[in-house]
Amino acid sequence: MGNGGVVMYMLIVIIISLLALAFAGFLTKKVLAKDVGPASMQEVANAIKVGANAFVKRQYVTIAILTVVLAVLIFGVYLALGKFGLGWRTSVSFLFGAASSAFAGIFGMWVSVRANIRTAAAATKSMSEAFLVSFRSGAVSGIVIVALSLLGIGVIYSLFSIGVNVKEVPFLIVGYGFGASFVALFAQLGGGIYTKAADVGSDLVGKVEKGIPEDDPRNPAVIADLVGDNVGDCAGRGADLFESTAAENIGAMILGVALYPVFGIKGIMFPLVVRAFGLLATIIGIMTVRLKSEDENPMTALNRGYYITSFLAAIVFYIASNWLLGKQYFWFFLAGLVGIVTSILIVLITVYYTESTYRPVRSIAKASMTGHATNIITGFGVACEATIFPVIVLSLALLASYSLGVMSRIPHGGLYATAVATMGMLATAGFVLAMDTFGPITDNAGGIASMSKADAKVRKRTDKLDAVGNTTKALTKGYAIGSAALAAFLLFSAYLDEVAKYANIKNVVVDISKVDVFVGALIGGMLIFLFSALGIKAVGRTASIIVDAVRKQWKEKKGIMKGTQKPDYAQVVDICVKASLKSMILPGVLVVAITIFVGVVLKYEAAAAFLMVATITGILMALLFNTGGGAWDNAKKLIEEGEYGGRGSEAHKAAVTGDTVGDPFKDTVGPSLHVLIKLLSTITLVLVPLFL
Repeated sequence: MGNGGVVMYMLIVIIISLLALAFAGFLTKKVLAKDVGPASMQEVANAIKVGANAFVKRQYVTIAILTVVLAVLIFGVYLALGKFGLGWRTSVSFLFGAASSAFAGIFGMWVSVRANIRTAAAATKSMSEAFLVSFRSGAVSGIVIVALSLLGIGVIYSLFSIGVNVKEVPFLIVGYGFGASFVALFAQLGGGIYTKAADVGSDLVGKVEKGIPEDDPRNPAVIADLVGDNVGDCAGRGADLFESTAAENIGAMILGVALYPVFGIKGIMFPLVVRAFGLLATIIGIMTVRLKSEDENPMTALNRGYYITSFLAAIVFYIASNWLLGKQYFWFFLAGLVGIVTSILIVLITVYYTESTYRPVRSIAKASMTGHATNIITGFGVACEATIFPVIVLSLALLASYSLGVMSRIPHGGLYATAVATMGMLATAGFVLAMDTFGPITDNAGGIASMSKADAKVRKRTDKLDAVGNTTKALTKGYAIGSAALAAFLLFSAYLDEVAKYANIKNVVVDISKVDVFVGALIGGMLIFLFSALGIKAVGRTASIIVDAVRKQWKEKKGIMKGTQKPDYAQVVDICVKASLKSMILPGVLVVAITIFVGVVLKYEAAAAFLMVATITGILMALLFNTGGGAWDNAKKLIEEGEYGGRGSEAHKAAVTGDTVGDPFKDTVGPSLHVLIKLLSTITLVLVPLFL
């Protein structure tokens, strides 16, 4: 169908993306029209907004400098190899992907810092109103991020396809995914260090030392903690899921090139078209979410919307497969169903390991009764155990989707079917991201209600929403690493396809029995541990500085604890900003430098082993960190609800220790590893000519 077909399919993708953005604008207008509450609430919300804006501005200036430097280096490398055309296209797409990812993250935070106060104000009226405001605010981020990802790829693909063979274009736009991943790594890591250093420092000095409640206005670290929810969970996660959708779409398009003799341009366009249709399913699913009564559990309403979205996603998968994938479409439709079912199973497994009603979290809470050490030991055991079932589910998904592709009797059908399964898993990404952003918005709303001394019934409503938000944040991390695991195989296959193309090799073999290849694999596993160590230590180091700063304020201003003097919130915010920005640079630069070193010195086969082992190790470590941290957090919340001695008991103190250990696990290193996995894949994709 040639370039004419590209125009038609791209128009569909771009029009649906623009319609989705218009819908997000409609939701934003509705949310911003809501009441902002009394002056006492507005004062707290403004402090959060100022702190978040200051951090993001400084963070993205730093990221922009690093991005431009790397873009120049990429162009220089290609120029030295005599590939001027490929060099400028890769550099431009890299910068475009980086800018798009940055905008996605910043916009997610922009919405959240305006939705938090409106949620708190809505909680003064009813639970239903507060729930609707917070969820629809989160939905704005989810829709915008997925739509921008599609729109960005659509635009860059359309521009680069002018005068170029359509089969070549997916290889020319891999820089877009690399740019998105590069920015997302720094955004997620920097935001994660900020939010968890503030959280850990606030908890240790407030809850443990002074025995005061969370979000107590007498704690100088409390505003920094609330700011952290926005810069880590909103800006960071927004950039994270943006790069996920971008990198995975491009990887699937590259695999579609191998099936060009069978599907033509339709196989390359299928990932974008099916994701665009999935956006429509997400919008419908979002609009169905509401509480049936004041007493309904908000999680029930969210689950109902998620299942509706998944069902609609299955329908649009059938329509897109039937339209674009020819006579054998049904096998690929089934592969898409495998991805959708996999996403549901991963979410359910994550809920089991992080919800306080189930065995894992209750076992950690019970272990807290015998001290801090038993809490840590049991929690770490649960974290290790939590890797088992996701790996089984993901393995079965890959085997099943590959087998379905083989059954189609189409050459390379097995690999393409795994790409389709990844598309199926990501079909509900917009809804899942809406649930994720819902979490920090409700957390902030609770803090605003507490610090403004709102009525007890208001705090009771925000606490209930916050508890649900804690679960949605955990399940989103499970979903994100599950989709990253499927995408890792997809992107690894795309890397081998690129090597075959540039090296003119029919079948690329990776022989791990070779010394240089084995060394590459070993370095890949080590990189994950090095990156994790740097992230965790950065949180610990910054949290210690915060604890000392808060102690000093209490010592010098005796009236703070009596309520007659106001703490210096800005001082602690500034500490977090400086420390997190300083700490995020080394891990991010090391990831890029080590990957390039392995590829340049040990060559493409060792780089493939490096990528494979780093990916597998990263998946397992991310599962451990994400789920373990979430379980520790909810074990603490279970005790705070009155079980095993309740607030202030020895068990509660032990649970707070477990929670502070789990904080950098689940909100700093774990989410950053999602991005790292994809970043490694996109770096190797972009620099294949350098590794040959």
